[in-house]
Amino acid sequence: MTLEEVIGSNSTEKKMDAASQALEELLVAAQRQHCITVGVYESAKLMNVDPDSVVLCVLATDEEDEDDIALQIHFTLLQAFCCDNDINILRVSGMRRLAQLLEEETADSNGNEPRDLHCILVTNPPVQPLQCQALQDVSSFCAESRCRNQWVPCLELQDR
Repeated sequence: MTLEEVIGSNSTEKKMDAASQALEELLVAAQRQHCITVGVYESAKLMNVDPDSVVLCVLATDEEDEDDIALQIHFTLLQAFCCDNDINILRVSGMRRLAQLLEEETADSNGNEPRDLHCILVTNPPVQPLQCQALQDVSSFCAESRCRNQWVPCLELQDR
């Protein structure tokens, strides 16, 4: 390995860690302000009705989801829609951490299934825009990734 490769990989790792932290902060802030849509179908409906309000699409999977053909087809369609509408996209692994951040239970007290965390949209309503540094940091990370021809950057959320 050359010095540039060692320094470059360390720098990239730090950027990814910072982006993961910013994403976690953004999701918590967005949920507090009711600027979040959870679920593949719910997300698709919202993007069809009001794509201009969507500022980030998070597509989440774990290893066991990689073989789910239907989910991968949904992801492909969502990614294409996001690219056509200039919506930032992130692929994320760490479904358990997402559930922790969004305070999801395995099932609620009524026995209902938990929400589908495979797709999460962050919206930015025009009336009261979501203003947080984390949104700017995540958007910058996505823009930098696109400049490196990585159209759908991947992040890993660590359990805590």
